Amino acid sequence: MAELDAGAKAPDFEMAGEGGPVRLSDFAGKTLVLYFYPKDDTSGCTKEAQEFSALAADFTAAGAVVLGVSKDSVASHGKFTAKYGLAIPLGSDPEGATIEAFGAWVEKSMYGRKYMGIDRSTFLIDGSGVIRKAWRKVKVPGHAAEVLKAAQAL
Repeated sequence: MAELDAGAKAPDFEMAGEGGPVRLSDFAGKTLVLYFYPKDDTSGCTKEAQEFSALAADFTAAGAVVLGVSKDSVASHGKFTAKYGLAIPLGSDPEGATIEAFGAWVEKSMYGRKYMGIDRSTFLIDGSGVIRKAWRKVKVPGHAAEVLKAAQAL
């Protein structure tokens, strides 16, 4: 899969969410912050979700919706959301179709062992479905604030 960058059309997607199916078309006319994270209730992923949640009102004021995506189930997302009081919706992509379409399923390496996993990445998609900015290999501290600035600039 070619890496998606600014100016590319966002791949269409459909995945399970707590309120039913979530599709790219649901966000037509709105700015979408689509971020991919490895696993519910792990330290980095929790911190990232908390940072996006803390800025949820600011994203709304900027006309943006934040959607976090992992391979975890809707039930796992529900527990994760309840445990940390998250203020952002989470999408479940257990087969990884959306994760792969956005190029976030990558080979990783830890202690010399290679494996496939989710690259922590974020896409800012405008109301026409065009990617305006992409962040790869995201470092969590301050990332949500950086994405908010970019969303406010649209």
